Amino acid sequence: MAKHILVVDDDALLRRSLAFNLEQAGYHAEAAGTAEDALALARRDPPDLVLLDIGLPGMDGLDALRNLRRELDVPVIFITARRRELDEVLGLELGADDYITKPFDFDVLLARVKAVLRRSGRPDVAPAPTLQPLTVGDIVIDPSAHTVTLRDTPVEMAPREFDLLLALAQDAGRVLSVDDLLGRVWGAEYVGEPQVVYVHIRWLREKLEDDPQHPQRIVTVRGVGYKLVAS
Repeated sequence: MAKHILVVDDDALLRRSLAFNLEQAGYHAEAAGTAEDALALARRDPPDLVLLDIGLPGMDGLDALRNLRRELDVPVIFITARRRELDEVLGLELGADDYITKPFDFDVLLARVKAVLRRSGRPDVAPAPTLQPLTVGDIVIDPSAHTVTLRDTPVEMAPREFDLLLALAQDAGRVLSVDDLLGRVWGAEYVGEPQVVYVHIRWLREKLEDDPQHPQRIVTVRGVGYKLVAS
């Protein structure tokens, strides 16, 4: 059965174009011009994925995501037109699964759609029982429980923040390039888009560093990448 994708954008031409191309790619696509209409459609026929513009009239995309998260367990890819929006989206722990910036190539969007559907459609994948907690200085990461503590105090982590920290901890003391981190945490289709790593590193530092402006745990090695070290 074809996966059902809901396109939410106030640009009628883009909305129709995306829906048409998604149908051509083998998906069942619906479209809405406002968040209110999208929520009504989603309640009636829950989609497998939502492509959600941030800058919507009325209820904006961020509020729409909050409502979708309350009512439906559905992956969401944000569509953003401005780079300053991107920083806000990545920083907010609202649970969006991905983002793409306008203008974009449809093949790139399609790769993102496939990646998010693939990740969200693997309920049988569970952490291996042999995964043991990792300790790096005063940080403890437990992959099985999906928890992080700093000096024995729990630290809340968005899913992608946790995955990034885990990747750094698995190679603690070793420098990982931005492309390494993109490939391991986001998937190979993201290699070449460093901004997503930069923003998540900054947010990890806000949570784990005593002075985020002068990090002692998540260290930048200029021209090479990042490493997690014991503080």
